[in-house]
Amino acid sequence: MRVVHVSQPVAAGVAGVVLELVRSQRDQGWAVAVVCPPGPLADRARAVGVEVREWPAGRQPGPGLLGEAVRLRRLLRDLAPDVVHLHSSKAGMVGRLVVRGRQPTLFQPHMWSFQSAGGVVGRAARAWERLAARWTHQLVCVSDDELALGRAAGVTGPAEVVCNGVDTERFHPADRLAARRRLGLPDAPTAVCVGRLAPLKGQDQLLAAWPLVRERVPDARLVLVGEGPMAERWRAEHDDASVLWWGHDDAVADFYAAADVVVMPSRAEGMALVPLEAMACGRSVVAFDVGGARQSAGEAGAVPHEGDVAALAEAVARRLADPALADEEGAHGRRRVELLFDRRQVADQVATLVDKLVVGVR
Repeated sequence: MRVVHVSQPVAAGVAGVVLELVRSQRDQGWAVAVVCPPGPLADRARAVGVEVREWPAGRQPGPGLLGEAVRLRRLLRDLAPDVVHLHSSKAGMVGRLVVRGRQPTLFQPHMWSFQSAGGVVGRAARAWERLAARWTHQLVCVSDDELALGRAAGVTGPAEVVCNGVDTERFHPADRLAARRRLGLPDAPTAVCVGRLAPLKGQDQLLAAWPLVRERVPDARLVLVGEGPMAERWRAEHDDASVLWWGHDDAVADFYAAADVVVMPSRAEGMALVPLEAMACGRSVVAFDVGGARQSAGEAGAVPHEGDVAALAEAVARRLADPALADEEGAHGRRRVELLFDRRQVADQVATLVDKLVVGVR
């Protein structure tokens, strides 16, 4: 079996999912390759012995789209895959334009493109996904919410939900106080938010809620782990000594361990990895009710209505003020991840879909 994974995102959640899949498929004896732009995904895939072909491609469609399509077509012709697995909207667009159903094709949106676009662009994205469904042999959604959104937009064809998974050995419960000492954080009620500092990830909503949290828990601290286009502006707008702007850090497990509660204030998701990683570390989560959040969290925390800043503040403050509640939810989360979201289960589900797809198309 030769599988080629094509991904435009090369960092954060999508890249992590791709890397886990290619490692698992390589370990079971398949010939696996990754086609992606230069960056962390390419570096990490090479480091674990996976073949990588560089595909310079921008995040958004633009004037370079034709050149990107030509380069991808050449790469796929050279690699001669049995299956092409396309990850996220840009690779999904270019890949399906190039392959057009001539080879078994999986498409995994990792959040629909039309979720982050309105008006004419959003309508065009929906129309494209309806058209491209004819060239998609297998749609793979990471949550029930993501599949429901696709169906509501008119996306047809075979589809399965394969939830995201995490490495339960890398992400595991650890001593909170020791983690705070390693990071140089004070021993105080601590909320952690991990993610790119961008409007879709919603840290501005958490920052708006933070004064309400501090009214109830005056010694609370908020740690924002990540970089992004809104970092400078948001930091200027929220000059608060209780907020630590940490920046990018690959050692996210330490931050989960240091937290009393991990917060995901996103405006849209497919199924975010951050709550799952936090749950694997035995930490309570508070996440807005966007794609996959309720499905992933279960009894491991709170899922307030998206955009309800007051409810977000209440949920965070309650867990900072009641460590026993937060720890109980964290224990629920660890058990839930072990049962439902272990990366090995996810890899097995995808491998089964690939096997069935190749047999069916042949």
